[in-house]
Formats: sequence, C-alpha cells, structure tokens
Amino acid sequence: MSKPGPITAKPLSGLLAATLADAFAKQGFAARELVTRWAEIAGAQIAAHSEPLKIQWPRPVEGQPQLPATLVLRVEGPMALEIQHSADVILERVNRFLGWNAIGKLALRQAPLSRRPVRKPPRVLDKAAVDRVAAELGEVADDELRTALAKLGAVIKRK
Repeated sequence: MSKPGPITAKPLSGLLAATLADAFAKQGFAARELVTRWAEIAGAQIAAHSEPLKIQWPRPVEGQPQLPATLVLRVEGPMALEIQHSADVILERVNRFLGWNAIGKLALRQAPLSRRPVRKPPRVLDKAAVDRVAAELGEVADDELRTALAKLGAVIKRK
C-alpha cells in the first residue's frame, strides 16, 4: 500500500485572492491595494475619516478618448467639507499611486465608516518569568530553541 504524498498548507491569502479580486472588480477597483492601503495613499488624517467605496468609470464613447473615473468616498459627516477642500490633494495622491491620471473627480457619500478592529500591540514578556521557565526546562542543546521554549512557556503561564 502506498503512502499519500505530502500535504502542503496553502496560505489563506492565496486561496482568497481570486475571490477578493472579483469583489473589488465589481466595485470598479482594478486592484484591492487602493482600499487596503488607503491610509498610506491618502494620509492618516484623511483616512481616519474616509474610505473608498468604488470607482465609477464613464462609458466609453467610440472615437472619443477615455474620460477619467470618479472615486466615490464614504466620509463621516463633519469631515465631508474638509475632505471636499482637500479633493485636489487626494486626487493627486491616488493618481500617483495608480501611476496614471485614472481618477478625475471625487464623489462623497456621508455615512458612518465601517471601522476595522484596531490590533492591540503585543504585550512585552516579563524577563523574570522567562528566566523561571528556562530554569525549569530540561537539557536543551540548541540555545535558540531553549530561548524560544522559555518564551512560549512564559506566555502560556501568563494566560
């Protein structure tokens, strides 16, 4: 009887890439980076109060050059006026990110943002706890493995 071949785990991002690309394409985004990297593109101040919803491309007219698209942003109510005044800067940053003048104007939709949960920074391990666990470990030849096991043990005991 033959053994089955090795099982290799595939990253979740690789499996979902095609599905996410289709979902973003339906909203007019050629690439999801405009949404996922919005804070880098627009700046922290603007990104804290806005998020891209979709890109609306005008229908092409035969014999005419393609017109630039409209970027639709969801904006929190009080900041809409401020973001409207910053429209030229936002357009410049988005077009620089895309590499060409794809976006010609902004359309703002006032609505609450879909907030993503903020990741908590990892807690710092207590050096004394790591040393106590390291003392309880048996003989481990590899120093790096011994340190990693001591840190793991300290985290487990902390919980």
